[in-house]
Amino acid sequence: MAEEPTAESPETPEGDAPIEQRKNGLYPGVSDELAENMRSGWADTELRDLQPVDQAPHTARRRAALSARFPGERLVVPAGNLRTRSNDTEYPFRAATEYAYLTGDQTQDGVLVLEPTGETGHSATLYLLPRSDRENGEFWLDGQGELWVGRRHSLTEAERLLGIPARDVRRLPAALAAAPGPVRVVRGHDAGIEAALTGRTTAERDEELRAFLSELRLVKDAWEIEQLQAAVDSTVRGFEDVVKVLDKAEATSERYIEGTFFLRARVEGNDVGYGSICASGPHATTLHWVRNDGDVRSGDLLLLDAGVETRTLYTADVTRTLPVNGRFSPLQRRIYDAVHEAQEAGIAAVRPGARFLDFHEAAQRVLATRLVEWGLLGDLDVEKVLELGLQRRWTLHGTGHMLGLDVHDCAAARRESYADGVLEPGMCLTVEPGLYFQADDLTVPEEYRGIGVRIEDDILVTEDGNRNLSAGLPRTSDDVEAWMAALRR
Repeated sequence: MAEEPTAESPETPEGDAPIEQRKNGLYPGVSDELAENMRSGWADTELRDLQPVDQAPHTARRRAALSARFPGERLVVPAGNLRTRSNDTEYPFRAATEYAYLTGDQTQDGVLVLEPTGETGHSATLYLLPRSDRENGEFWLDGQGELWVGRRHSLTEAERLLGIPARDVRRLPAALAAAPGPVRVVRGHDAGIEAALTGRTTAERDEELRAFLSELRLVKDAWEIEQLQAAVDSTVRGFEDVVKVLDKAEATSERYIEGTFFLRARVEGNDVGYGSICASGPHATTLHWVRNDGDVRSGDLLLLDAGVETRTLYTADVTRTLPVNGRFSPLQRRIYDAVHEAQEAGIAAVRPGARFLDFHEAAQRVLATRLVEWGLLGDLDVEKVLELGLQRRWTLHGTGHMLGLDVHDCAAARRESYADGVLEPGMCLTVEPGLYFQADDLTVPEEYRGIGVRIEDDILVTEDGNRNLSAGLPRTSDDVEAWMAALRR
């Protein structure tokens, strides 16, 4: 990675902070002649034939719903800032979900402000970083200048793309500090914006804003469903990629699986939607195994939990448990088939008007029944096991969650609207039961220990039931074996 050049602390316009220099840079400064040379000789690159992004009419409708919920109040929704990975390098930026949902924009440091226009209604303004300044050398001297990190849209271009008036975000903190009236902010993304509102907001009122934006995302519109289907379709192809290279994973490690799926995610989407779980053998019993540094052995099961995130930031979340050598052992098949049976019961319970908890309870009942049949819970009957929650030693987690821009979407919604709520058409959720027998669990026969199985699909609630968005991947043990054999010929 190239080192940034250093300047003799040139001032940016209107008294802003000077451009930061690298402490140990190799150039002592910038001559007047070089500075003058760098100011001129650049072509006009303004883009003048831009069309609005696909989600522009949808984001406008979402902002209208937000406006109606909080009349007379100023609403501030930041995208977030870059976060340091190490010294002067940053993690890849991912815009805050609330900001992306309301704007369609994904750029760092952006802030959406809804200004009240009276007792009802708001005007929306998007505050963004403009093009890098060429007069003061920012574009080539600053570490975030455009010659270092790439061109960004001008404010005019952003207005055309997003359908929202755009202004310079560097002027926003002072404007917020001086603006009167009630205000709410989505916290946790931009410390500078929050500091400008010190003493003006309360945690309770801000949480109401965040909760409303979570609940607004519970029901997906047609455009969002298309994005989720695209994410799932890419994910299906990523799973196929993995099956085709399992022999190479055996020769290396779980990281080969992780890298194989990541390639699909980056080529067809933005990224993975979350850290891929590539868990072979006993690692499959660790719910969020993301180290992915273990051996991949013939005879073991591979639990692959992964999802492609689209370039519009919608993510899939799919899990399959696969025999590394292509064939389940009798015990692996018994456990796998029990999980599949539980998933079938859970999916069947997903329909409009059903309680959100119904699919979880249906799946847990099947798993509890099988655990009792296998003699793992003594002489207790299924009802008593469920009453006491004893099956949870081996089922561990809830059977699913909402899915969308976040892999665990709508997490800030009120419980009465989500976990204790009722399913509606347009909701998208995962159904993902599992059984996990830890390698050191002395309460189960030795042959069970170290086996983990999860099957997860992305389910859309429809007007008359549900649709499995990830039906492109096989689920029964027989179909999994046939699918793997066909891909590995």
